[in-house]
Amino acid sequence: MRSQWFIIHTLAGQEQKVKESIEKRLKAEEMGDYIKEVLVPMEKVVEVRNQKKTVSSRKLWPGYVFVDMVLLDENKQIVEKPWYFIQDTPGVIGFVGGEPPAPTPSEEVEAIKKQISASEEYEKPKVSFEVGETVKINNGPFLNFSGLIEEIEPERGKLKVTVNIFGRNTPVELEYWQVEKG
Repeated sequence: MRSQWFIIHTLAGQEQKVKESIEKRLKAEEMGDYIKEVLVPMEKVVEVRNQKKTVSSRKLWPGYVFVDMVLLDENKQIVEKPWYFIQDTPGVIGFVGGEPPAPTPSEEVEAIKKQISASEEYEKPKVSFEVGETVKINNGPFLNFSGLIEEIEPERGKLKVTVNIFGRNTPVELEYWQVEKG
């Protein structure tokens, strides 16, 4: 029997607790042959609090945990031992996808993993910006000025904002975390 990815629906805010509970009970209940990996997809996001840049994690799929496990046999019948192991985990509501649960294509999980590793490489703002949007600058020499977004460079984490200084429109390059939605 080969493992497949399944999605578990959890109580809100319990994703990490469910993941840790599964991982902690794996050895004690001899489930290592059935469960290969437990994943709570999270990405790093940047925001400014009290003039300081802070990096935090945000769940990509709140309320869901992905598990690479052996749940179905060759005849697509549920294997009871891992089924009850997951169902008895505190915080778990159930499997996504009916009876028996439908496995999630591994390509989709790989795409999610790529998104997670991409967030490790460059900082993503907690809020998303659009060209033509007005933003308020909350850090740096243009503190408390407002401006219009002219250009967005997501790979560099920068914005080109036009700010009106002394009656003249001046283009300024700022990092995502230096502005907030106006």
